[in-house]
Amino acid sequence: MKPKSTNELNAILENTHPDQLGEYIKANRSDLIDGSKSFYYYMKDTLAKKKIRLKDVYSLAGVTESYGSKIITMEKHTTNRDLIIRFCIVGHFTKEEANKALKLYGFNELYPRDMRDACIISALNFGKNRLCDVDDLLRENNLRIITEDAEENDRSGNSRHFLTISR
Repeated sequence: MKPKSTNELNAILENTHPDQLGEYIKANRSDLIDGSKSFYYYMKDTLAKKKIRLKDVYSLAGVTESYGSKIITMEKHTTNRDLIIRFCIVGHFTKEEANKALKLYGFNELYPRDMRDACIISALNFGKNRLCDVDDLLRENNLRIITEDAEENDRSGNSRHFLTISR
């Protein structure tokens, strides 16, 4: 189902009495932003629809479950946009889903005029959900790979290896 646009939500709210806000929120929860937890709920719900576990996303993205969980729940904040993009790639997100995740986390959406973002958009559009495939695509175009920071030790000092899962 396609998410409702801001204009559609505004049109619904024009006819929603304050006493009916609970119904509005329940009916439109997936389209609403709910503070700091909105990113967590969005990631959790999107991955659940795809039958992908969060712990698999952490592992495939090259972070420990502990650190990944803190990032997803926003207990810790990262300035590393690539980490969120890695979560989206290994979570089999579409370009639209990835852009919403980036936006909810506070990052800029993927920008088609940026060469690196254009490669990532193309990878998402064609279902390339293995980080090694996205890295290959970026390398072929002489761009910084998506796993560059993850190839070193993660925050706990453990060396990470990238795995793949098939659905």
